Amino acid sequence: MSAHCNPIQSAATSSPRSVHLVDTTLRDAAQSPGIVFSAQDRLAIANALAEIGIDEIEVGCPVMGDAEQAVIRQTLEMNLPCRITGWCRASIADLDAAASCGLRSVHVAFPGSDLQIQTLGKSWTWVIDTLHRRVDLARQRFDFVSVGLMDASRCGDASVLEFARHCEQLQIDRLRLADTVGLWNPMTAARIAGLVREATRLPAIGVHCHNDLGMAVGNTLAALQAGATDADVTVLGLGERAGNAALEEVAVALAATTDIRTRIRREKLCQLCRQVAAACDRTIPPQKPIAGDGLFVHESGIHVHGVLRNPAAFEPFPPGSVGQTGREIRVGSHSGRAGLTEALRAAGIPARGDEVSELMAKVRHEVARTRRCITPGRLAEIYRVQKQSGTPSHAG
Repeated sequence: MSAHCNPIQSAATSSPRSVHLVDTTLRDAAQSPGIVFSAQDRLAIANALAEIGIDEIEVGCPVMGDAEQAVIRQTLEMNLPCRITGWCRASIADLDAAASCGLRSVHVAFPGSDLQIQTLGKSWTWVIDTLHRRVDLARQRFDFVSVGLMDASRCGDASVLEFARHCEQLQIDRLRLADTVGLWNPMTAARIAGLVREATRLPAIGVHCHNDLGMAVGNTLAALQAGATDADVTVLGLGERAGNAALEEVAVALAATTDIRTRIRREKLCQLCRQVAAACDRTIPPQKPIAGDGLFVHESGIHVHGVLRNPAAFEPFPPGSVGQTGREIRVGSHSGRAGLTEALRAAGIPARGDEVSELMAKVRHEVARTRRCITPGRLAEIYRVQKQSGTPSHAG
């Protein structure tokens, strides 16, 4: 059997550029209706994120109150090997709360689109004036100041560039462009990121992509390839509405399809996903990219035949490279001789070719009757009945 070609390894070894991933599971995902992390969960998730190599954790919103601030302080006391950032509105109260927690890094968000500005009863002049006042204050109190333009995907190019140039003038550490309601597509995400990259000398440009149209991961990759340096992600893509760009998908997609590096230890991703799913009482769908249990399950004859000869024929990367336990061959209505033979072998049954051909008809009859794949035990039972009868009658 040929060795599994691993595009993840080959892509990651030639990269000339690294990007910075910011996990906001403990902030944006925690705001999703129905998700409630306990203090213990939050500390454990922060520790797990640090262990897989995340660059930065957006730990929460300090202004939410005493309980939130207590967890933030506990997180800081862990001395994790990554930046810990608090999320703030453009208000003095938010910055005061962040400082009182001992945070040294803050993200300050400003409304960007006309729709959001008008909803808040403000004006574009207010946005720019407040940007200057709040950044001046933040720079006096924090080591790292990130500024966010919310709803950037519904801002005109001129507004995005004006805001970016003011941020450059104020010498902020990062400008983050937010696709707040998921309306970018990869081409527009790349265009905007490239536009800001070319027009300014900002030290870092981040993107925060939502998944309302199912494009958060694609938009994130496109923006990074176009020159963005930072990207927000959440474990399992959890977040408000349809969620955010999924950490596990972004990390693996960057490694498998680009020459961009991250620090993520991808072999630990599935363990992290299971931990977060358990903490918020969510089930991981079987076909969820990277973390789903069905990613390396094969049934159809042509797929099984190919995978048994060379897994790379129908798998983009080895299961272990993302922390999956292994592949599984299931017996169902689309199984072929190779799959049945392998399933019997796994059950300790060295069947002959004519026995497998006869068994195939029985298997398909059984699957049609039960509308389910056949378990190894049931397959062995059908085979024994066939062996004992010596005739091609239906079993069960």
